[in-house]
Amino acid sequence: MTQTHTQKQPQKVLVTGATGTVGRQVVAELLARGHAVRALTREPSRASLPADVEVVRGDLTEPDGMAQALEGVTGLHLITFGDAFFTPLETGPRILELARAAGVRRVTVLHGGGETPLEDAVRADGGVDWTVLMPVEFMANALEWADGIAAADEVREPFVSRLSAMVHEGDIGAVAAVALTEEGHGGREYVITGPEVLTVGDKVAAIAAARGRDIALVELSEEEAVARWRAAGRSEEVIGFLLHVYGNTPEAGRTVTGTVEEVTGRPARSFARWAAEHADAFKA
Repeated sequence: MTQTHTQKQPQKVLVTGATGTVGRQVVAELLARGHAVRALTREPSRASLPADVEVVRGDLTEPDGMAQALEGVTGLHLITFGDAFFTPLETGPRILELARAAGVRRVTVLHGGGETPLEDAVRADGGVDWTVLMPVEFMANALEWADGIAAADEVREPFVSRLSAMVHEGDIGAVAAVALTEEGHGGREYVITGPEVLTVGDKVAAIAAARGRDIALVELSEEEAVARWRAAGRSEEVIGFLLHVYGNTPEAGRTVTGTVEEVTGRPARSFARWAAEHADAFKA
């Protein structure tokens, strides 16, 4: 899969979900590549985005209010959920209608883990060049261990031998930035991974090296893990999902792809690098 990078002049891109883990990286990568960014958020005063980002108020659940935000942009990055409860957006057709009317040429959509109405609408749309971004586990998920590591120098997890080709969230942003501003990515579905397959122990060792202090890995039984997740308020649906993906990780989640280098021209970033970047989060 060889990509051509023929369109490098500055573009203006509207990023939705711009304050999220991936959205912030899409913004950062677009800026680093010299493009203009407009960020859509419900609460502009809380966005905490770089000063050169144009932050505008908007809500994907009320697309008619997005018309002004879409003016003058050539690219649009979309998420598939409309609130903190991950309610699937039903407004995809209207968003795309407005995008086409505004002259948007390229759309990326961050895959939500399964079929969603918005992603289905994007895939069915013939008026824009769309790219579906399908990252595996985020390296940022390791931040869930930060409190336990800082307080007790330990990680308590089930299924510690499970494998993950986890991806640096910056690399998701980089693939999105290229797809939003260059030719050759329309109609593509990109599975985005890191450069290696890791066990839980491998991740813990990398964090320990980055923070300069050992971390104990305590393996929980399935029953202990379920009890902990219930105590934390996780729904039975979420618990069932976690048991499935941790106990029987899908092949796609533990298989390295070359997408990052093929699309961006540079290798995917390692978990050791991510751990070094976030070492302070794991210190007392």
